[in-house]
Amino acid sequence: MSQPGFFDLDRRLDKLKAKDPLIHLNALIDWENFRDTLLKVREKKRKSNAGRKPYDVVLMFKVLVLQHLYNLSDEEAEYQVRDRYSFARFLGLCPEDGVPDANTIWLFREQLVRLDLMKSLFLDLDYQLDVQGYKARKGQIVDASFVDAPKQRNSREENKQIKEDQTPARIEKKPNVSCQKDTDARWTKKNNETHFGYKNYVAVDNEHKLIRNYEVTSAEVHDSNVFEELLTENSAKDVWADSAYRSEEAELNLQVMGYRSHVHKKGSRDKPLSERDQTANKRKSKVRARVEHVFGSITNEQGGLYSRVVGLARTKLKVGMMNVVYNMRRLVTLRRLSVPKI
Repeated sequence: MSQPGFFDLDRRLDKLKAKDPLIHLNALIDWENFRDTLLKVREKKRKSNAGRKPYDVVLMFKVLVLQHLYNLSDEEAEYQVRDRYSFARFLGLCPEDGVPDANTIWLFREQLVRLDLMKSLFLDLDYQLDVQGYKARKGQIVDASFVDAPKQRNSREENKQIKEDQTPARIEKKPNVSCQKDTDARWTKKNNETHFGYKNYVAVDNEHKLIRNYEVTSAEVHDSNVFEELLTENSAKDVWADSAYRSEEAELNLQVMGYRSHVHKKGSRDKPLSERDQTANKRKSKVRARVEHVFGSITNEQGGLYSRVVGLARTKLKVGMMNVVYNMRRLVTLRRLSVPKI
């Protein structure tokens, strides 16, 4: 066995740089910009200076980013950070440094949930996108996708009680059962497909295909109920959405708010769409379809729009991280596309 040299590790890392996407992510994202928001989890004073100091909040946030980039559980994230040079370098860790264990990762995420910090972190990144020249332009596209959750094995009576915000006796009497029961998720049906879980509503800017706003609800909430609140600042007043968002009230509200509606028209059994309306819908679809690329990217690159956490609060963090990581990936792509080819 050869004797290891003093610079062997540095040379090995240098050879990995060319194909390491985390290098580009570290270069493009100002991670310190998240610190003020993340420090809220440390506002509670420590009772004693004894014991190990907590891990840096930015480092812990970057661990969550790694989890969503590579679809890792808490245990797998701990193992991969210990095992992979690229992960340790992304986190700024040396081989001899300590690594957050699975329980530490879980506790940090729970603190973010308890303080409801996900939307603030999303806005921190959105500010960076604006500063780097990727302002929301050419209008916005609104759509939603189901975020499926593990199906619950409840009786009809128990499901009825849960819908009425009551806790079934069987669940209430057994704490170990109640902590695994998702009483916030709901059933719904769309196009003959049944879903159980939540919805991820997004507003995407037409030029860059970046998510500019989002909301998370249980699955039974109708799309039209989360429409106007999704709309955000944009250089153009054009709004695209499918027919689920169309109603007389919504069209009137868009007009009052100064938006130009490109929402699909919908027919009915008694009044089908005219040929002119069908042609107009096809024309609108050429723009509206861009939002499907966003959901496709999240599905293909982050393990799918699926949530294994329990409850709406945790799902909001889970889905929020999905959207943040999508925007980070998209930023890397946009920057790469902007570099002229030689």
